[in-house]
Order: sequence, then C-alpha cells, then structure tokens
Amino acid sequence: MNLNGVPEPKLEYAPKHYICKRAAEPLLIDGCVDKPFWAAADWTEDFVDIEGDLRPRPAKRTRVKMLWDDDYFYFAAELMEDQIWATLTERDSVIFYDNDFEIFIDPDGDSHHYYEFEINALNTVWDLLLIKPYRDGGPPVNGWDISGLLTAVHIDGELNKPGASNRKWSLEAAMPWKSLRECAAEAKPPANGEFWRVNFSRVEWQAEEQDGEYRKVVNPDTGKHYPEDNWVWSPMGIVNMHYPELWGYVVFAGEDGPESFELPPDERIKWELRKLYYRERNYFASHGNFTSDVKRFMHDDEHWVIKPVIETTSSLFQISAPSADGHSRFCIREDGKLWKE
Repeated sequence: MNLNGVPEPKLEYAPKHYICKRAAEPLLIDGCVDKPFWAAADWTEDFVDIEGDLRPRPAKRTRVKMLWDDDYFYFAAELMEDQIWATLTERDSVIFYDNDFEIFIDPDGDSHHYYEFEINALNTVWDLLLIKPYRDGGPPVNGWDISGLLTAVHIDGELNKPGASNRKWSLEAAMPWKSLRECAAEAKPPANGEFWRVNFSRVEWQAEEQDGEYRKVVNPDTGKHYPEDNWVWSPMGIVNMHYPELWGYVVFAGEDGPESFELPPDERIKWELRKLYYRERNYFASHGNFTSDVKRFMHDDEHWVIKPVIETTSSLFQISAPSADGHSRFCIREDGKLWKE
C-alpha cells in the first residue's frame, strides 16, 4: 500500500442532514419532479461550492428530494440551467466530462465499500463501487452495476441547441435496496430511524457556442479547458468528493418519525479519530514512520472529546478511543477503515 499523505479538509465538522420520508405510492418515473409523488418530500438546502465558504456560492441553483419504501431509495434533482447539453451516450463512460449530477452513498459509514452514481442530460449513467477511497488505494469497480436501477431525465428547454429558451433539467432515480444493501451493515436495507451517509455533486463546465454546438471554453493561456465547478449538498472543504466521512446524514423516517436529527456523540468521536488518521498519514509522508505520540496531533487550540491510544508498527497504525457510552471502542487504521469493537 502506498501510504501517501492525506490532505485535511478545511472546515468545521457539520455535515448536512435530511429526514427521508416514506413514499406513499409507487414512482412512475419520467424525470419530472413537480408531481404528487414528491409532494411530501422536502427539498434539500441549495447546493454550495464543494469547498464551502472558501468559495462563492454557485451561480445556478441545484437541489434534491429523497423518499424511500420497502423496495427503493428514490432521488429527484432539479438543476437550473440555461445551457443544457450532453455528449456521452455509452453506459459507464466518464460522465463528469459532461455537465452531470452525481450521487454518493456509504451505507455503513466506515468510508470503505461505497457507491458512486453519475448521470448526464442524455440519461447516460455511470455507476460504480469503490472498495476504498482513492487516497487509500481504491480501487473503483467499474463493472459493478446497480441491478434494477431506474432513471429518467426531463428537459425544460431543448437539449444541445444553443440559443434555446432553457430553464432547467431534472432527473429521477430509483435504486433498489437489493443492490444497495450489498455494502450495508449486515447486508440489510435501512430501518426506521437509521441513517446512511449520502452526498450529491453537480459538475458544471464553462461552455460557449461554436458552429451551432456547445463546447467547453478553452483557457488561451494554457490551451486546456477551464476547470469545472463542483457544487454539492454537504460541503467537503476540499476539491475531492471521496471523503465519505464528510457526506451528509440521511435519516430514514417511518410514519412515526423521527422528525429531527442531532449529531450522535459517537459521530463526533469518529470524526476526531478521522482527524488523527489524516495527521498520522501526513506524518508518515514527511518522516517515513508513524508515531504513537498523540500529543503531536492534538493541537492546543482545538477542542477534543476523545482520549485516544495509538499503536504503531513500521507500516501500520491503529488509533482507538472509547465510544460515548464507554461500553465499546472505535478504531481507525492506516487505510482509513473505521470500525467499532
């Protein structure tokens, strides 16, 4: 394993949360999001830049709704857009080379074995499974598909026609639990009151009309396209979606709720262990070895709730701390895997 450094995100730990209600009826999927099926679902907050407050707010609005039932996890997204274009038509193409919408799901919150889904305005899909984040060695499994996936896109305007009167494009996706439970705790769908870690990203390229088509704008100084914008639901503090520990909390609510969410104390403990993981990995990148001296990583100007223990070898480490109730311990190791024992 290549134990490279891991950049530490620049933000306070405050992931967004969403109360996901149960669907009252089956979804007739057509990409439209303003129909009775979605009436009971709240919109998320408008998307922000992936780096959060470090960057200006997005110029175009993006928001999402979610519902669930015994069979599916449902998503609706609305992307305001005056330039609606897409080029990729083959499944499992690198969809973010077009403007796209993306869904990330980590069912058990351990930052390993999670899903990525991308879709463009042509309803072309890329779905894959990540064994680990790229920072921890990956790899992505492109051959994995969401079996039984249903998707649709609706264009409020005209696709690939510069000068058209465009307002937005929207999409719906229905992901079966029979596929998503593969990476879930005990391989089970969620139960009432449980949460999964989820985030969304919108990739937006600068485009202009050339010869009757939309084309990405080239920076004359570099000869390359200007970098894309990345707009997200729950900010990451870093231009990298593959930090599952920063994704939002989606709480699955039954008829009796829950109706609200407060960050469980154990989640704060996990985050503090994660900060120590970043710093231990970065220490190794600089020094060529790990250290068990936890004081090197717990800065005086930070508030900590954990009293961790670090165990190391020449190429491995494990950091542990008691759970909030004191009856068990959380552990994290050099490849970012976090678990309870």
